[in-house]
Amino acid sequence: MAEYISSPSNPLIKLARSLRQKKARDESGLFLVEGILHVGEAAEAGWTFDSILYCNERLKSEFGRQLVQKFIKSEVNCQAVSSSAFESFTEKENPQGIAAIVKQRHRSFHEIASFSLAVAIVAPQDPGNVGTILRTIDAVGADALILLDGGVDPYHPSAVRASMGTIFGKPFFFGVFPEFVGWIKNKDIRLIGTSAHATEDYHKIQLDGRPSILLLGSEQKGLLAEHVDACDDLISVPMRGRATSLNLAVAAGIFLYSLKR
Repeated sequence: MAEYISSPSNPLIKLARSLRQKKARDESGLFLVEGILHVGEAAEAGWTFDSILYCNERLKSEFGRQLVQKFIKSEVNCQAVSSSAFESFTEKENPQGIAAIVKQRHRSFHEIASFSLAVAIVAPQDPGNVGTILRTIDAVGADALILLDGGVDPYHPSAVRASMGTIFGKPFFFGVFPEFVGWIKNKDIRLIGTSAHATEDYHKIQLDGRPSILLLGSEQKGLLAEHVDACDDLISVPMRGRATSLNLAVAAGIFLYSLKR
C-alpha cells in the first residue's frame, strides 16, 4: 500500500477524475466506480481492479472498511486519500469514502452462448436509461443487453449508478446492426421491435420458446426503417393521454414484464 494521498493533483486522482469523460475511458480501458454497493458488487462478480481509492474520514461503514482490507490482502493497489482529494473526483454530494478504478469488458454479441430473452438498443443517448434498463433486465429475469451502433457507453458514471450494481452481474455486449441482423437470422432468433407506429398491442405478444430479443431504438429517433424491416414482430404501448411517447427505460420495463408474464 502506497503513501497517503492528499493532493488533488496526484496522478492517480487525476486519472480517477478524467474517467468522467468518454475519451479517457476509451483510451485507458478503465472506468470509475463509486460507492460501497457498486464496488462490492464488482468485487463479488470478479471484475478486475486497477486501483481502490478510499477516504478514512468518510468511510464509516464497517462493511466498507472490511472491503478495503480484503482488497489490500488480495494485493490490489489500495490508496488512502484525503477528503479533499476524494471529493475532487467523486460526483456524489455525500460520497461514502470508497471508489474503484476498474477494467472494462468488451464482448461481441457473437459471444452470447444461449439465452431466452435479451434486449438490444440501437445507439442509446442517455446513460441513465442504459443503466436503468440493465437493472430492469436483472429484475425481470431476462438474460442480457446488446448495445448496437455506438451511442452512450455503459461505463459512463451515470449508467453505472443507474444500474445499481447490476452492470457487474448482468452481461452486456456490443456490435453493429448489419452484423446483428445476420447473426439473429442464422441463429433463428425472434426479433421483437418497438415503435409508436406499431399496430400490434404489446399485450398480445407472447414468447414462443425461441430465443427472443426486444429491440429498442434511440431516444430521439426510435427505430429506423432498416431496423423495423428486420423485426419479426412490431409492438407498441397504447398512448391514451396527451403524451406521444414514454421514456425509453420505462417503455422497456413495460415490454419486458409483459413478455415475461
